[in-house]
Amino acid sequence: MSQVASEPVTAVETPIRLQYRYTAGHATTRFLRALTEGRLLGQRCPRCRKVYVPPRGSCPTCGVPTDEEVPLADRGIVTSFCIVNVPFVGHAIEMPYVAASVLLDGADITFQHLVQEIPAAEVRMGMRIEAVWAPREEWGPSLENIRHFRPTGEPDAAFEAYKEHL
Repeated sequence: MSQVASEPVTAVETPIRLQYRYTAGHATTRFLRALTEGRLLGQRCPRCRKVYVPPRGSCPTCGVPTDEEVPLADRGIVTSFCIVNVPFVGHAIEMPYVAASVLLDGADITFQHLVQEIPAAEVRMGMRIEAVWAPREEWGPSLENIRHFRPTGEPDAAFEAYKEHL
């Protein structure tokens, strides 16, 4: 068998198209409408008292409806993060960038968002952050209303404050 000298494969382009339609339920609709007003909403479970953001309409642990809405701050803690150095087709964010699990003050579950305005190597677990909102005229029913999160300059949260959210 003869071996042909060739360059290693470093990328493959495959045309893929997925079409889907998402219909927001009651809880998600209220969450998205609040975002158009520059507000963040969670919902509290009546049994375990955990606050979920984005709200789901029911507690995934207890399996009961969550009707109590809880206004949340647009500040929180980085619980974990990933520094992304691998580019992909169509990316619009300068490398490296940080994708973080954000625990908003008053919430009991994290969600993913970007952390910017700090060198990626300086982001750390427990870092206090705040939302940077897009200009109001760009707002719609989307978490994209928050461009990213940035450090507040406050002291880092103690590990005990977020260890259950990793």
